Amino acid sequence: MWRDHLTEIIIFTLLFLLVSVMGFVAARWRAPRDMAHLDEWGLGGRNFGGWITWFLVGGDLYTAYTFVAVPALVFGAGAMGFFAVPYTIVIYPLVFLVLCRLWSVSHRHGFVTPADFVRSRFDSPVLALLVAITGIVATMPYIALQLVGIEAVLKAMGVTGESTLARHLPIIVAFAILAAYTYQSGLRAPALIAFVKDTLIYIVILVAVLYLPYKLGGWGEIFGAADAKFDASPSPGDGILLNANNQLQYVTLAFGSALALFLYPHSITGVLASRNRDVIKRNMSALPAYSLLLGLIALLGYMAIAADVKPLPGASEGTVDNNTIVPLLFDQQFPSWFTGVAYAAIGIGALVPAAIMSIAAANLFTRNIYKEYLRRDATPAQEANVSKITSLVVKIGAVACIVFLDPQFSIDLQLIGGVIILQTLPAVALGLYTRWFHRGALIAGWVAGMGLGMWMLYQISSPTRKHFAGSAFPLEKFGFDTPKTIYVGIVAVLVNLLVAAILTLILRAVKVREGVDGTTSDDYFADEGDPRVTPGERRDADAAPEPVA
Repeated sequence: MWRDHLTEIIIFTLLFLLVSVMGFVAARWRAPRDMAHLDEWGLGGRNFGGWITWFLVGGDLYTAYTFVAVPALVFGAGAMGFFAVPYTIVIYPLVFLVLCRLWSVSHRHGFVTPADFVRSRFDSPVLALLVAITGIVATMPYIALQLVGIEAVLKAMGVTGESTLARHLPIIVAFAILAAYTYQSGLRAPALIAFVKDTLIYIVILVAVLYLPYKLGGWGEIFGAADAKFDASPSPGDGILLNANNQLQYVTLAFGSALALFLYPHSITGVLASRNRDVIKRNMSALPAYSLLLGLIALLGYMAIAADVKPLPGASEGTVDNNTIVPLLFDQQFPSWFTGVAYAAIGIGALVPAAIMSIAAANLFTRNIYKEYLRRDATPAQEANVSKITSLVVKIGAVACIVFLDPQFSIDLQLIGGVIILQTLPAVALGLYTRWFHRGALIAGWVAGMGLGMWMLYQISSPTRKHFAGSAFPLEKFGFDTPKTIYVGIVAVLVNLLVAAILTLILRAVKVREGVDGTTSDDYFADEGDPRVTPGERRDADAAPEPVA
Protein backbone atom coordinates (compact mmCIF):
# COMPACT_ATOMS: atom_id res chain seq x y z
CA MET A 1 0.00 0.00 0.00
CA TRP A 2 1.10 3.56 -0.71
CA ARG A 3 0.73 4.49 2.99
CA ASP A 4 3.73 2.27 3.76
CA HIS A 5 5.83 4.41 1.41
CA LEU A 6 4.69 7.87 2.52
CA THR A 7 8.22 9.20 3.10
CA GLU A 8 9.38 8.06 -0.34
CA ILE A 9 6.29 9.58 -1.97
CA ILE A 10 6.80 12.94 -0.25
CA ILE A 11 10.50 13.19 -1.21
CA PHE A 12 9.78 12.00 -4.76
CA THR A 13 7.01 14.58 -5.13
CA LEU A 14 9.02 17.48 -3.70
CA LEU A 15 12.03 16.85 -5.96
CA PHE A 16 9.72 16.36 -8.94
CA LEU A 17 8.05 19.73 -8.22
CA LEU A 18 11.48 21.37 -7.83
CA VAL A 19 12.61 20.37 -11.32
CA SER A 20 9.20 21.33 -12.72
CA VAL A 21 9.68 24.87 -11.40
CA MET A 22 13.18 24.86 -12.90
CA GLY A 23 11.65 23.83 -16.22
CA PHE A 24 9.39 26.88 -16.30
CA VAL A 25 12.14 29.23 -15.09
CA ALA A 26 14.42 27.95 -17.89
CA ALA A 27 12.51 30.08 -20.42
CA ARG A 28 14.41 33.11 -19.03
CA TRP A 29 17.70 31.30 -18.54
CA ARG A 30 20.68 32.51 -20.62
CA ALA A 31 18.65 35.43 -22.02
CA PRO A 32 17.09 34.01 -25.21
CA ARG A 33 16.87 36.55 -28.03
CA ASP A 34 13.55 35.32 -29.37
CA MET A 35 11.87 32.07 -28.30
CA ALA A 36 9.73 32.26 -31.46
CA HIS A 37 12.56 30.70 -33.47
CA LEU A 38 13.72 27.09 -33.72
CA ASP A 39 17.32 28.11 -33.06
CA GLU A 40 16.21 29.35 -29.64
CA TRP A 41 13.32 27.05 -28.73
CA GLY A 42 14.62 23.85 -30.34
CA LEU A 43 18.41 24.32 -29.98
CA GLY A 44 18.78 26.58 -26.95
CA GLY A 45 20.28 29.39 -29.01
CA ARG A 46 23.07 27.09 -30.29
CA ASN A 47 25.18 28.50 -27.47
CA PHE A 48 25.66 25.80 -24.82
CA GLY A 49 29.17 25.48 -23.41
CA GLY A 50 31.13 22.48 -22.19
CA TRP A 51 29.46 21.79 -18.84
CA ILE A 52 25.91 22.34 -20.05
CA THR A 53 26.48 20.16 -23.11
CA TRP A 54 28.08 17.42 -21.00
CA PHE A 55 25.09 17.23 -18.68
CA LEU A 56 22.59 17.66 -21.53
CA VAL A 57 24.01 14.95 -23.82
CA GLY A 58 24.76 12.64 -20.91
CA GLY A 59 21.28 13.16 -19.51
CA ASP A 60 19.90 12.53 -22.97
CA LEU A 61 21.66 9.19 -23.47
CA TYR A 62 21.53 7.74 -19.95
CA THR A 63 17.83 7.65 -19.22
CA ALA A 64 15.41 6.32 -16.63
CA TYR A 65 15.00 3.29 -18.87
CA THR A 66 18.75 2.70 -18.64
CA PHE A 67 18.55 2.97 -14.85
CA VAL A 68 15.92 0.23 -14.59
CA ALA A 69 16.27 -1.87 -17.76
CA VAL A 70 20.02 -2.54 -17.84
CA PRO A 71 20.06 -3.98 -14.29
CA ALA A 72 16.84 -5.84 -15.13
CA LEU A 73 18.54 -7.51 -18.11
CA VAL A 74 21.57 -8.40 -15.96
CA PHE A 75 19.18 -9.74 -13.31
CA GLY A 76 17.41 -11.91 -15.88
CA ALA A 77 20.20 -13.00 -18.24
CA GLY A 78 23.55 -12.13 -16.67
CA ALA A 79 26.56 -11.03 -18.73
CA MET A 80 24.46 -10.31 -21.81
CA GLY A 81 23.11 -7.24 -20.03
CA PHE A 82 26.57 -5.65 -20.00
CA PHE A 83 26.43 -5.05 -23.78
CA ALA A 84 25.48 -1.47 -22.96
CA VAL A 85 28.88 -0.80 -21.38
CA PRO A 86 31.18 -1.52 -24.37
CA TYR A 87 28.86 0.17 -26.85
CA THR A 88 28.89 3.41 -24.87
CA ILE A 89 32.70 3.22 -24.85
CA VAL A 90 33.03 2.42 -28.56
CA ILE A 91 30.61 5.14 -29.61
CA TYR A 92 32.56 8.24 -28.55
CA PRO A 93 35.64 7.79 -30.77
CA LEU A 94 33.31 6.97 -33.67
CA VAL A 95 31.06 9.98 -33.27
CA PHE A 96 34.07 12.24 -32.67
CA LEU A 97 34.79 11.71 -36.37
CA VAL A 98 31.21 12.49 -37.40
CA LEU A 99 29.62 15.01 -35.07
CA CYS A 100 32.23 17.75 -35.42
CA ARG A 101 31.60 17.76 -39.17
CA LEU A 102 27.82 17.69 -38.65
CA TRP A 103 28.01 20.61 -36.21
CA SER A 104 30.13 22.66 -38.64
CA VAL A 105 27.95 22.18 -41.70
CA SER A 106 24.81 22.74 -39.61
CA HIS A 107 26.29 25.92 -38.11
CA ARG A 108 27.23 27.23 -41.56
CA HIS A 109 23.83 26.50 -43.14
CA GLY A 110 21.49 26.80 -40.17
CA PHE A 111 20.45 23.13 -40.23
CA VAL A 112 18.25 22.08 -37.31
CA THR A 113 17.83 18.37 -38.08
CA PRO A 114 19.88 15.61 -39.76
CA ALA A 115 17.26 15.53 -42.51
CA ASP A 116 18.05 19.21 -43.24
CA PHE A 117 21.64 18.17 -43.95
CA VAL A 118 20.58 15.24 -46.15
CA ARG A 119 18.23 17.52 -48.12
CA SER A 120 21.07 19.92 -48.92
CA ARG A 121 23.84 17.34 -49.38
CA PHE A 122 21.99 15.08 -51.81
CA ASP A 123 19.44 17.57 -53.19
CA SER A 124 16.64 15.11 -52.47
CA PRO A 125 13.54 16.06 -50.46
CA VAL A 126 12.36 12.45 -50.76
CA LEU A 127 15.49 11.10 -49.05
CA ALA A 128 15.21 13.84 -46.42
CA LEU A 129 11.57 12.87 -45.85
CA LEU A 130 12.57 9.22 -45.30
CA VAL A 131 15.24 10.29 -42.80
CA ALA A 132 12.72 12.49 -40.97
CA ILE A 133 10.01 9.82 -40.80
CA THR A 134 12.58 7.24 -39.69
CA GLY A 135 13.74 9.52 -36.87
CA ILE A 136 10.21 10.22 -35.65
CA VAL A 137 9.13 6.56 -35.73
CA ALA A 138 12.30 5.39 -33.95
CA THR A 139 11.99 8.09 -31.27
CA MET A 140 8.35 7.56 -30.27
CA PRO A 141 8.80 4.22 -28.43
CA TYR A 142 11.96 5.61 -26.82
CA ILE A 143 9.87 8.35 -25.21
CA ALA A 144 7.30 5.78 -24.11
CA LEU A 145 10.03 3.80 -22.38
CA GLN A 146 10.84 6.74 -20.13
CA LEU A 147 7.34 6.20 -18.80
CA VAL A 148 8.23 2.57 -18.12
CA GLY A 149 10.97 3.82 -15.78
CA ILE A 150 8.55 6.10 -13.91
CA GLU A 151 5.94 3.34 -13.79
CA ALA A 152 8.43 0.95 -12.17
CA VAL A 153 9.01 3.50 -9.39
CA LEU A 154 5.29 4.10 -8.91
CA LYS A 155 4.69 0.35 -8.64
CA ALA A 156 7.38 0.03 -5.98
CA MET A 157 5.76 2.88 -4.01
CA GLY A 158 2.34 1.22 -4.26
CA VAL A 159 0.90 4.09 -6.29
CA THR A 160 -1.29 1.93 -8.48
CA GLY A 161 -4.99 1.50 -9.04
CA GLU A 162 -7.42 -1.10 -10.26
CA SER A 163 -8.68 0.74 -13.34
CA THR A 164 -6.53 1.72 -16.32
CA LEU A 165 -7.04 5.43 -15.60
CA ALA A 166 -6.21 5.14 -11.88
CA ARG A 167 -3.09 3.10 -12.64
CA HIS A 168 -1.73 5.59 -15.15
CA LEU A 169 -3.02 8.88 -13.69
CA PRO A 170 0.30 9.81 -11.98
CA ILE A 171 2.16 9.31 -15.27
CA ILE A 172 -0.40 11.36 -17.16
CA VAL A 173 -0.05 14.21 -14.65
CA ALA A 174 3.76 14.02 -14.76
CA PHE A 175 3.84 14.21 -18.54
CA ALA A 176 1.27 17.02 -18.59
CA ILE A 177 3.66 19.10 -16.44
CA LEU A 178 6.57 18.07 -18.68
CA ALA A 179 4.60 19.08 -21.77
CA ALA A 180 3.79 22.48 -20.26
CA TYR A 181 7.32 23.54 -19.40
CA THR A 182 8.80 22.05 -22.58
CA TYR A 183 6.24 24.04 -24.59
CA GLN A 184 7.30 27.22 -22.81
CA SER A 185 11.06 26.76 -22.41
CA GLY A 186 12.10 24.41 -25.22
CA LEU A 187 15.55 22.81 -24.98
CA ARG A 188 16.59 25.10 -22.14
CA ALA A 189 14.30 23.18 -19.76
CA PRO A 190 15.97 19.74 -20.03
CA ALA A 191 19.40 21.42 -20.17
CA LEU A 192 18.83 23.10 -16.80
CA ILE A 193 17.14 20.07 -15.19
CA ALA A 194 19.96 17.78 -16.37
CA PHE A 195 22.24 19.26 -13.70
CA VAL A 196 19.90 18.04 -10.95
CA LYS A 197 19.17 14.72 -12.64
CA ASP A 198 22.77 13.68 -13.19
CA THR A 199 23.90 14.85 -9.75
CA LEU A 200 21.19 12.76 -8.09
CA ILE A 201 22.02 9.69 -10.16
CA TYR A 202 25.75 9.91 -9.43
CA ILE A 203 25.11 10.24 -5.69
CA VAL A 204 22.61 7.38 -5.59
CA ILE A 205 24.75 4.95 -7.59
CA LEU A 206 28.03 5.69 -5.80
CA VAL A 207 26.36 5.22 -2.42
CA ALA A 208 24.73 1.99 -3.63
CA VAL A 209 27.91 0.36 -4.97
CA LEU A 210 29.81 1.23 -1.79
CA TYR A 211 27.12 0.33 0.74
CA LEU A 212 25.28 -2.65 -0.77
CA PRO A 213 28.31 -4.98 -1.17
CA TYR A 214 29.13 -4.33 2.49
CA LYS A 215 25.56 -5.12 3.54
CA LEU A 216 25.23 -8.18 1.28
CA GLY A 217 28.49 -9.83 2.39
CA GLY A 218 30.91 -8.62 -0.28
CA TRP A 219 31.34 -9.03 -4.01
CA GLY A 220 32.17 -12.72 -3.63
CA GLU A 221 28.73 -13.38 -2.18
CA ILE A 222 27.04 -11.25 -4.82
CA PHE A 223 28.68 -12.97 -7.79
CA GLY A 224 28.27 -16.37 -6.13
CA ALA A 225 24.52 -15.86 -5.77
CA ALA A 226 24.24 -14.75 -9.41
CA ASP A 227 26.28 -17.73 -10.61
CA ALA A 228 24.06 -20.14 -8.66
CA LYS A 229 20.91 -18.62 -10.16
CA PHE A 230 22.13 -18.84 -13.75
CA ASP A 231 23.45 -22.38 -13.30
CA ALA A 232 19.85 -23.39 -12.63
CA SER A 233 18.49 -21.42 -15.61
CA PRO A 234 17.18 -23.45 -18.59
CA SER A 235 18.38 -20.78 -21.04
CA PRO A 236 21.80 -21.68 -22.55
CA GLY A 237 22.72 -18.01 -22.93
CA ASP A 238 22.30 -17.08 -19.26
CA GLY A 239 25.36 -16.76 -17.03
CA ILE A 240 27.79 -14.33 -15.45
CA LEU A 241 30.15 -15.00 -18.38
CA LEU A 242 29.45 -15.03 -22.11
CA ASN A 243 29.48 -18.37 -23.91
CA ALA A 244 29.43 -19.72 -27.44
CA ASN A 245 25.65 -19.26 -27.65
CA ASN A 246 25.54 -15.50 -27.05
CA GLN A 247 28.92 -14.05 -28.04
CA LEU A 248 27.91 -13.18 -31.62
CA GLN A 249 24.69 -11.54 -30.41
CA TYR A 250 26.64 -9.61 -27.76
CA VAL A 251 29.23 -8.26 -30.21
CA THR A 252 26.77 -7.33 -32.97
CA LEU A 253 24.27 -5.82 -30.53
CA ALA A 254 26.98 -3.71 -28.85
CA PHE A 255 28.45 -2.48 -32.15
CA GLY A 256 25.06 -1.96 -33.79
CA SER A 257 23.79 -0.02 -30.78
CA ALA A 258 26.92 2.15 -30.90
CA LEU A 259 26.29 2.99 -34.55
CA ALA A 260 22.63 3.75 -33.84
CA LEU A 261 23.01 5.85 -30.71
CA PHE A 262 24.10 9.12 -32.28
CA LEU A 263 21.83 8.71 -35.29
CA TYR A 264 18.84 9.27 -33.01
CA PRO A 265 17.48 12.80 -33.54
CA HIS A 266 17.62 13.65 -29.82
CA SER A 267 21.34 12.84 -29.67
CA ILE A 268 22.03 15.11 -32.62
CA THR A 269 19.86 17.88 -31.13
CA GLY A 270 22.05 18.02 -28.01
CA VAL A 271 25.18 18.25 -30.13
CA LEU A 272 23.84 20.96 -32.46
CA ALA A 273 23.04 23.10 -29.41
CA SER A 274 26.79 23.31 -28.62
CA ARG A 275 28.62 26.62 -28.96
CA ASN A 276 31.53 25.38 -31.10
CA ARG A 277 33.57 22.39 -32.24
CA ASP A 278 35.83 22.46 -29.18
CA VAL A 279 32.82 21.88 -26.92
CA ILE A 280 32.00 18.73 -28.88
CA LYS A 281 35.61 17.51 -28.82
CA ARG A 282 35.89 17.96 -25.07
CA ASN A 283 32.58 16.23 -24.48
CA MET A 284 33.43 13.23 -26.62
CA SER A 285 36.51 12.87 -24.39
CA ALA A 286 34.62 13.34 -21.11
CA LEU A 287 31.35 11.50 -21.77
CA PRO A 288 32.90 8.02 -21.19
CA ALA A 289 32.68 8.92 -17.48
CA TYR A 290 29.02 8.06 -17.88
CA SER A 291 30.07 4.60 -19.10
CA LEU A 292 31.77 4.01 -15.76
CA LEU A 293 28.50 4.93 -14.09
CA LEU A 294 26.59 2.62 -16.44
CA GLY A 295 28.82 -0.32 -15.47
CA LEU A 296 28.04 0.36 -11.81
CA ILE A 297 24.31 0.61 -12.59
CA ALA A 298 24.42 -2.78 -14.36
CA LEU A 299 25.90 -4.41 -11.23
CA LEU A 300 22.69 -3.56 -9.38
CA GLY A 301 21.17 -6.54 -11.21
CA TYR A 302 23.55 -8.96 -9.48
CA MET A 303 23.01 -7.18 -6.15
CA ALA A 304 19.25 -7.72 -6.54
CA ILE A 305 19.89 -11.46 -7.00
CA ALA A 306 22.03 -11.59 -3.85
CA ALA A 307 19.37 -9.61 -1.94
CA ASP A 308 16.71 -12.10 -3.11
CA VAL A 309 14.56 -9.37 -4.66
CA LYS A 310 11.31 -10.70 -6.16
CA PRO A 311 10.00 -8.65 -9.10
CA LEU A 312 6.44 -7.39 -8.94
CA PRO A 313 3.79 -8.99 -11.22
CA GLY A 314 3.75 -7.87 -14.84
CA ALA A 315 0.87 -6.49 -16.88
CA SER A 316 0.03 -9.92 -18.31
CA GLU A 317 -1.20 -12.72 -16.09
CA GLY A 318 1.55 -15.07 -14.93
CA THR A 319 4.41 -12.68 -15.84
CA VAL A 320 6.77 -10.61 -13.71
CA ASP A 321 8.07 -7.08 -14.28
CA ASN A 322 11.88 -7.23 -13.99
CA ASN A 323 11.99 -3.45 -14.40
CA THR A 324 10.89 -3.16 -10.77
CA ILE A 325 13.96 -4.89 -9.31
CA VAL A 326 16.06 -1.71 -8.84
CA PRO A 327 13.28 0.26 -7.09
CA LEU A 328 12.55 -2.78 -4.91
CA LEU A 329 16.25 -3.25 -4.13
CA PHE A 330 16.50 0.32 -2.82
CA ASP A 331 13.23 -0.04 -0.95
CA GLN A 332 14.46 -3.16 0.86
CA GLN A 333 18.05 -2.14 1.58
CA PHE A 334 17.98 1.61 2.30
CA PRO A 335 16.15 3.93 4.70
CA SER A 336 12.99 5.53 3.37
CA TRP A 337 14.46 9.01 2.86
CA PHE A 338 17.33 7.75 0.68
CA THR A 339 14.96 5.46 -1.23
CA GLY A 340 12.85 8.54 -1.98
CA VAL A 341 15.91 10.31 -3.39
CA ALA A 342 16.69 7.25 -5.54
CA TYR A 343 13.13 7.14 -6.84
CA ALA A 344 13.32 10.85 -7.66
CA ALA A 345 16.59 10.27 -9.56
CA ILE A 346 14.85 7.67 -11.72
CA GLY A 347 11.74 9.81 -12.21
CA ILE A 348 13.68 12.97 -13.09
CA GLY A 349 15.92 10.77 -15.26
CA ALA A 350 12.85 10.17 -17.40
CA LEU A 351 11.98 13.84 -17.84
CA VAL A 352 15.24 15.08 -19.38
CA PRO A 353 15.47 12.61 -22.29
CA ALA A 354 11.70 12.63 -22.87
CA ALA A 355 11.78 16.41 -23.29
CA ILE A 356 14.75 16.33 -25.69
CA MET A 357 13.26 13.46 -27.68
CA SER A 358 9.91 15.22 -28.12
CA ILE A 359 11.68 18.42 -29.20
CA ALA A 360 13.85 16.53 -31.71
CA ALA A 361 10.85 14.70 -33.20
CA ALA A 362 8.92 17.98 -33.41
CA ASN A 363 11.80 19.70 -35.20
CA LEU A 364 11.92 16.90 -37.77
CA PHE A 365 8.21 17.23 -38.49
CA THR A 366 8.38 21.01 -38.71
CA ARG A 367 11.46 21.39 -40.91
CA ASN A 368 11.19 18.33 -43.14
CA ILE A 369 7.46 17.68 -43.47
CA TYR A 370 5.52 20.87 -42.60
CA LYS A 371 7.90 23.37 -44.20
CA GLU A 372 8.95 21.14 -47.10
CA TYR A 373 5.52 19.88 -48.14
CA LEU A 374 2.79 21.90 -46.41
CA ARG A 375 4.01 25.51 -46.10
CA ARG A 376 7.23 26.42 -47.83
CA ASP A 377 6.92 30.11 -46.89
CA ALA A 378 6.56 29.45 -43.15
CA THR A 379 8.18 32.14 -41.00
CA PRO A 380 10.57 31.28 -38.14
CA ALA A 381 7.80 32.10 -35.65
CA GLN A 382 5.39 29.76 -37.43
CA GLU A 383 8.01 27.01 -37.45
CA ALA A 384 8.58 27.40 -33.71
CA ASN A 385 4.84 27.34 -33.04
CA VAL A 386 4.33 24.17 -35.10
CA SER A 387 7.23 22.50 -33.28
CA LYS A 388 5.73 23.39 -29.90
CA ILE A 389 2.37 21.90 -30.84
CA THR A 390 3.98 18.81 -32.37
CA SER A 391 6.02 18.21 -29.23
CA LEU A 392 2.74 18.06 -27.29
CA VAL A 393 1.28 15.57 -29.76
CA VAL A 394 4.39 13.39 -29.52
CA LYS A 395 4.11 13.25 -25.72
CA ILE A 396 0.43 12.35 -25.93
CA GLY A 397 1.35 9.53 -28.30
CA ALA A 398 3.99 8.25 -25.88
CA VAL A 399 1.49 8.22 -23.01
CA ALA A 400 -1.00 6.38 -25.22
CA CYS A 401 1.62 3.69 -25.92
CA ILE A 402 1.91 2.99 -22.20
CA VAL A 403 -1.82 3.22 -21.46
CA PHE A 404 -3.03 1.01 -24.30
CA LEU A 405 -0.09 -1.35 -24.96
CA ASP A 406 1.61 -3.97 -22.83
CA PRO A 407 4.76 -2.22 -21.48
CA GLN A 408 6.81 -5.26 -22.51
CA PHE A 409 5.74 -4.63 -26.08
CA SER A 410 6.97 -1.05 -25.75
CA ILE A 411 10.39 -2.41 -24.75
CA ASP A 412 10.42 -4.58 -27.85
CA LEU A 413 9.47 -1.53 -29.91
CA GLN A 414 12.56 0.27 -28.60
CA LEU A 415 14.77 -2.59 -29.78
CA ILE A 416 13.02 -2.33 -33.13
CA GLY A 417 13.69 1.44 -33.04
CA GLY A 418 17.45 0.79 -33.06
CA VAL A 419 17.08 -1.33 -36.20
CA ILE A 420 15.00 1.41 -37.83
CA ILE A 421 17.31 4.35 -37.08
CA LEU A 422 20.37 2.42 -38.32
CA GLN A 423 18.96 2.63 -41.85
CA THR A 424 19.80 6.35 -41.92
CA LEU A 425 23.52 5.66 -41.42
CA PRO A 426 24.52 5.74 -45.13
CA ALA A 427 22.81 9.08 -45.80
CA VAL A 428 23.64 10.87 -42.53
CA ALA A 429 26.93 9.50 -41.16
CA LEU A 430 28.63 8.48 -44.41
CA GLY A 431 27.14 11.50 -46.17
CA LEU A 432 29.24 13.73 -43.95
CA TYR A 433 32.39 12.28 -45.51
CA THR A 434 31.41 11.39 -49.06
CA ARG A 435 28.81 12.12 -51.71
CA TRP A 436 29.80 9.03 -53.67
CA PHE A 437 26.44 7.35 -53.11
CA HIS A 438 23.74 8.31 -55.60
CA ARG A 439 20.64 9.79 -54.01
CA GLY A 440 18.40 7.26 -55.77
CA ALA A 441 20.61 4.41 -54.57
CA LEU A 442 20.41 5.66 -50.99
CA ILE A 443 16.60 5.61 -51.21
CA ALA A 444 16.68 2.06 -52.59
CA GLY A 445 19.16 1.00 -49.89
CA TRP A 446 16.89 2.43 -47.21
CA VAL A 447 13.93 0.48 -48.63
CA ALA A 448 15.96 -2.76 -48.81
CA GLY A 449 17.43 -2.43 -45.32
CA MET A 450 14.12 -1.45 -43.76
CA GLY A 451 12.26 -4.21 -45.55
CA LEU A 452 14.73 -6.92 -44.55
CA GLY A 453 14.92 -5.59 -41.00
CA MET A 454 11.14 -5.66 -40.57
CA TRP A 455 10.96 -9.19 -42.05
CA MET A 456 13.64 -10.44 -39.66
CA LEU A 457 11.99 -8.78 -36.67
CA TYR A 458 8.65 -10.33 -37.67
CA GLN A 459 10.26 -13.80 -37.53
CA ILE A 460 11.46 -13.38 -33.93
CA SER A 461 9.17 -15.00 -31.38
CA SER A 462 9.06 -15.64 -27.64
CA PRO A 463 6.88 -17.67 -25.27
CA THR A 464 4.55 -14.68 -24.93
CA ARG A 465 4.63 -13.24 -28.47
CA LYS A 466 4.72 -14.77 -31.94
CA HIS A 467 6.29 -11.82 -33.75
CA PHE A 468 8.44 -8.75 -33.03
CA ALA A 469 9.67 -10.25 -29.75
CA GLY A 470 13.10 -8.61 -29.66
CA SER A 471 16.05 -8.05 -32.01
CA ALA A 472 18.04 -11.32 -31.69
CA PHE A 473 17.56 -13.17 -35.00
CA PRO A 474 18.16 -16.97 -34.98
CA LEU A 475 20.75 -17.84 -37.64
CA GLU A 476 19.00 -21.14 -38.23
CA LYS A 477 16.30 -19.18 -40.08
CA PHE A 478 19.01 -18.31 -42.62
CA GLY A 479 19.80 -22.03 -42.98
CA PHE A 480 22.76 -22.21 -40.58
CA ASP A 481 22.94 -25.25 -38.31
CA THR A 482 23.59 -23.30 -35.10
CA PRO A 483 21.61 -21.99 -32.12
CA LYS A 484 23.41 -18.62 -32.33
CA THR A 485 21.60 -15.34 -32.89
CA ILE A 486 22.65 -12.02 -34.44
CA TYR A 487 21.46 -8.46 -34.00
CA VAL A 488 18.98 -7.63 -36.75
CA GLY A 489 20.22 -4.05 -37.17
CA ILE A 490 23.70 -5.09 -38.29
CA VAL A 491 22.38 -7.41 -41.01
CA ALA A 492 19.83 -4.86 -42.24
CA VAL A 493 22.28 -1.95 -42.48
CA LEU A 494 24.88 -4.11 -44.29
CA VAL A 495 22.24 -5.01 -46.89
CA ASN A 496 21.29 -1.33 -47.06
CA LEU A 497 24.91 -0.38 -47.84
CA LEU A 498 25.33 -3.21 -50.36
CA VAL A 499 22.21 -2.23 -52.32
CA ALA A 500 23.18 1.47 -52.21
CA ALA A 501 26.69 0.72 -53.50
CA ILE A 502 25.59 -1.59 -56.35
CA LEU A 503 22.78 0.70 -57.47
CA THR A 504 25.10 3.74 -57.36
CA LEU A 505 27.36 2.04 -59.91
CA ILE A 506 24.36 1.19 -62.10
CA LEU A 507 22.82 4.67 -61.94
CA ARG A 508 26.18 6.26 -62.72
CA ALA A 509 26.65 3.90 -65.66
CA VAL A 510 23.33 4.94 -67.18
CA LYS A 511 24.07 8.61 -66.32
CA VAL A 512 21.08 9.32 -64.05
CA ARG A 513 21.43 12.89 -62.78
CA GLU A 514 22.50 13.29 -59.17
CA GLY A 515 21.40 16.78 -58.15
CA VAL A 516 23.48 19.65 -56.78
CA ASP A 517 25.47 19.39 -53.54
CA GLY A 518 24.42 22.34 -51.39
CA THR A 519 27.60 22.15 -49.31
CA THR A 520 31.30 22.69 -49.92
CA SER A 521 34.34 21.06 -48.35
CA ASP A 522 35.11 24.03 -46.08
CA ASP A 523 31.59 23.84 -44.59
CA TYR A 524 32.65 20.72 -42.66
CA PHE A 525 35.37 22.60 -40.78
CA ALA A 526 33.52 25.84 -39.98
CA ASP A 527 33.67 26.98 -36.36
CA GLU A 528 32.19 29.64 -34.10
CA GLY A 529 32.29 33.03 -35.75
CA ASP A 530 32.23 31.71 -39.33
CA PRO A 531 29.44 33.37 -41.33
CA ARG A 532 26.29 31.40 -42.00
CA VAL A 533 24.64 30.87 -45.34
CA THR A 534 20.94 31.62 -45.58
CA PRO A 535 19.18 28.22 -45.30
CA GLY A 536 18.35 26.96 -48.77
CA GLU A 537 20.91 29.16 -50.56
CA ARG A 538 23.00 27.17 -53.02
CA ARG A 539 26.73 27.26 -52.54
CA ASP A 540 27.28 26.87 -56.28
CA ALA A 541 25.50 29.91 -57.71
CA ASP A 542 26.25 28.88 -61.28
CA ALA A 543 24.71 25.44 -60.99
CA ALA A 544 21.25 25.09 -62.45
CA PRO A 545 18.60 23.34 -60.33
CA GLU A 546 18.18 19.71 -61.25
CA PRO A 547 15.25 17.32 -60.84
CA VAL A 548 15.13 15.77 -57.38
CA ALA A 549 15.12 12.06 -56.66
